[in-house]
Amino acid sequence: MSGWIEIAGFFIIAVMVAAVLLRAMWRARRMAAADGTERAMSVYRDQLAEVDRDLARGTLAEAEAERIRLEISRRILDLDRGAGARRVGAPAPGAMRWVAIGVLAAAVLGSGTLYMSVGAPGYPDMPLLERHAQAAEDRANRPRQAELEAEFTARFPEPEDFPGRAELEPMVEQLRAAMENRPLDETGLTLLAQNESRLGNYRAAIEAQIRLVELRGGAEAPVSDFAYLLDLMVIATGGFVSPEAESVIEQILRRDAQNPVALYYSGRLYAQTGRPDLTFRIWRRLHELSAGDDPWMDEVRAALPELARISGEPRFTLPPRPVPADARGPSAADIEAAEDLSPEERAEMIEGMVDGMLARLANEGGAAEDWAQLLRALAVLERREQAVEILQEARMVFAARAEDLALINRVAEEAGLSTQTP
Repeated sequence: MSGWIEIAGFFIIAVMVAAVLLRAMWRARRMAAADGTERAMSVYRDQLAEVDRDLARGTLAEAEAERIRLEISRRILDLDRGAGARRVGAPAPGAMRWVAIGVLAAAVLGSGTLYMSVGAPGYPDMPLLERHAQAAEDRANRPRQAELEAEFTARFPEPEDFPGRAELEPMVEQLRAAMENRPLDETGLTLLAQNESRLGNYRAAIEAQIRLVELRGGAEAPVSDFAYLLDLMVIATGGFVSPEAESVIEQILRRDAQNPVALYYSGRLYAQTGRPDLTFRIWRRLHELSAGDDPWMDEVRAALPELARISGEPRFTLPPRPVPADARGPSAADIEAAEDLSPEERAEMIEGMVDGMLARLANEGGAAEDWAQLLRALAVLERREQAVEILQEARMVFAARAEDLALINRVAEEAGLSTQTP
């Protein structure tokens, strides 16, 4: 009901504004149509009085005053005879008036249509602090894992079919029975969690993964085990991050602040609870850390521009898509391992990767980390001239990005390149 009242109020105000503008247009028409004779007479009378005042003050000679009076009198006579009795304005042509009225009507109707299409009738104005408080409340009161799983199962009661399902189902049944007798079999639990998930039995997969985490030391289990558990929990709810899944995110990030799975689902959590600004910050960082073929990259890249707009980051430009994981070139570990080899073995190990990386960066560009890896590799290969050229190019590419430029300069200094002539 309040929504309709607000809509009616909007149109009442719009009509009132239109009425005021139309009245102003009508008055302007009448004033513009008034004859200018009387106003001209008033001006001439004021000029005669001013001549008399100047003559009394002694600022005007008698002869000059008489000459001015004669000129003013001549103009008054001309005005009386009609030579000067012309209008100072005229009403606008009828067509122009109708155009103005049409534009005004279109503005009123257009604003109403725009309000109905993109506005939120009945939704109260909410300052930023109130929106954040509402988001925190929504986050605290969102459904639990079991409820979300039940809703998802009710929406999609039939498991997805795929080639080989008929053969896989009896094998999984056998594996379940075997795990009843071998509860400490880590390999068996790993396979059970993976294959229950493949069959769409997400609750069974989650339970198997939880048992595996407990078997591997609970809180001390590998982060990858927690990441897979998190993935299963969110898939089981149809993409929603429950409070229980959020707890797993926190466990992961306490141990690995750059874990991409946890960052991805953390961003989804904030998007689902009214904090797209936090989603933007988290996914922007995730984009920097990820390879181009990571499974979340399509979603993240599609969302970042709109998240930036909502978050008040109008200057954000979506960076180029990172290269696939297998095309990133030698890692820091690769370079460190190569340092223990002979020059010939070292060159044989990374020469091909370095040349491929050179070609890729030249054609497609890349993140600052990729340029840093290339500098390290060139230094190890003792291709110092080429390394200095790449350093100069990298400094130009990242000149406007202080953090990336600092990384390039630090790696150059470690490689003994920073003293080279730019």
